[in-house]
Amino acid sequence: MNGPVYTVENKCQDCYKCVRHCHVKAIRIVDGKASVIPEACVACGECVKVCPAHAKKVRIDLPRLRQLLASGAKVYASIAPSFAGYFKGVTIGQLAAALKMAGFAGVSETAHGAESVSAHVAKLYEAAPRTSVMISSACPACVDFIRKYMPQWARYISPLPSPVMAHVRLLREELGNDAKIVFFGPCAAKKGEADTHPEDLALAIVFPALEQFLQELGIDVGGMEDDRDLVLGPAEEGRFYCVEGGMNDTIRDGTDKVRYVSVSGLDNLHRLLTASPPPPETDARPIFIEALACHGGCVNGPAMRPDSGGTLDSLLRTDAISPIRPSGTRCFTHCGGASYPAAPVPVDNPDEAAIAATLARVGKTTKADELNCGACGYSTCREFARALLAGKAEEAMCHTFLKRNYERTSSALIRYIPAGVVIVDGSGCILECNRIFAELVGATVEYDALGSLAGIPCDSCLPEFSDLFAGALEHGSEIEKFRQPLKDRLVNISVFSIAKGESAGAVIQDVTGNEMHREQIAAKAREVIKKNVYTVQEVARLFGEHIAETEIMLNEIAGAYESETQGRRLNGGNSDSYLNG
Repeated sequence: MNGPVYTVENKCQDCYKCVRHCHVKAIRIVDGKASVIPEACVACGECVKVCPAHAKKVRIDLPRLRQLLASGAKVYASIAPSFAGYFKGVTIGQLAAALKMAGFAGVSETAHGAESVSAHVAKLYEAAPRTSVMISSACPACVDFIRKYMPQWARYISPLPSPVMAHVRLLREELGNDAKIVFFGPCAAKKGEADTHPEDLALAIVFPALEQFLQELGIDVGGMEDDRDLVLGPAEEGRFYCVEGGMNDTIRDGTDKVRYVSVSGLDNLHRLLTASPPPPETDARPIFIEALACHGGCVNGPAMRPDSGGTLDSLLRTDAISPIRPSGTRCFTHCGGASYPAAPVPVDNPDEAAIAATLARVGKTTKADELNCGACGYSTCREFARALLAGKAEEAMCHTFLKRNYERTSSALIRYIPAGVVIVDGSGCILECNRIFAELVGATVEYDALGSLAGIPCDSCLPEFSDLFAGALEHGSEIEKFRQPLKDRLVNISVFSIAKGESAGAVIQDVTGNEMHREQIAAKAREVIKKNVYTVQEVARLFGEHIAETEIMLNEIAGAYESETQGRRLNGGNSDSYLNG
């Protein structure tokens, strides 16, 4: 089974955009194709959102959902509050009706679990806080990010389950432990929770997969009647968890005992936590950090619609479907007991010599060569070198290395092609040429002195063919001319467009020597033909004389034979006696 996020390799266009946007560089490039490293991934889904080729996908798990529904088990749905941003104009009652028609035994709002978590955070602060800082455990992507990449902060994660897992506990308490729970939301990281705790959370399905599932069944969710029979009833303030700051809003008690901080985006979370080391235990005013992996909150999750309207629009939609917030938060007794130990991802630490040797492979031998352009996806050239050593990157990812290789290769090809080659820009000035071209146009002195004719108007060198270059630039066409005079030579010239209106090139072949050789061959051929004609004529003459002499001899033999036969007959002989002789 794939991890929560995977790559459709035949769609990958080796643009490295996923590498540039991955906060933890959990991407491996092999043969130009980007694949997710499951053990390093935190399933934030940022690569899914930024991939221009749509090669990055969140696992849909629809076959497993169909199998679960067909098993005969009682399956219940947990609906994330961000549904209001995805299914525009659809109420929770309509969605519940659609899911029941699809085979679900019941539907409930994940927001109930959020309310329970908020109530328990408030309780923790009513007692003496265990640390001066507490980081919310609501977002599994943030939790994994801290555990894997900022393990020194793992002990500050609140000892509470995520809203989804809290909701699972609520539903099992209400429905029994044999109930199968399926979560529907915009989050890829929730799939990681389902994969880790399958005995509690059977499946986590993203909204696009839910939409596909209902469409396959021919269910029009927007046309359903409201089903108000929700398990645990309608949720309240927990619906605001999907928007940045929503969790803090449900915890605040109107006092200043706790400082509440909201941060969204793994980049901002990393910046916040790296500003200073973990604080010591103190009796100072505690800080609660609401951390969400997606900028603006879950309403901007990787499985939300690109046109969902953004954070403000989703906030307004959430407000529209939510009751007026009660004065206090609900409290449930089942929530608690979660732990999030540090689980740092192993990191290779190559020595300086290995890094230097790797940098040299991509043409970086001095500090000045380390441009840190970021095209490869890594923030520094040294990070890129470490990725090369770890087998996560390829040399071709380095833009400057690739560019230099291209320039060297193209220059070598132009230099060693056995013909005159010239490339001009849109204004007709020479960009590049080889020495054979310089020889053909009589500019070898300038070429040898400067190593190039760059910047010189091509018209000044090849006025005879200025119209050909103009035509190729204007029309983007290819023009060929054969045995054209150029100074004291004959040439074949092919002018072609490289980029219409911007650049054109030409290959000029000196055929003067070929023409002279052709004339020499023609002269030799004419001489041979003349001799052959003479020989044939002589043979014919001699053959004619021979035939005439043969004819005379045969006639003489025949005449002699006839005379002899006639004499015998006159002497009384006959043919019989002659034959019997």
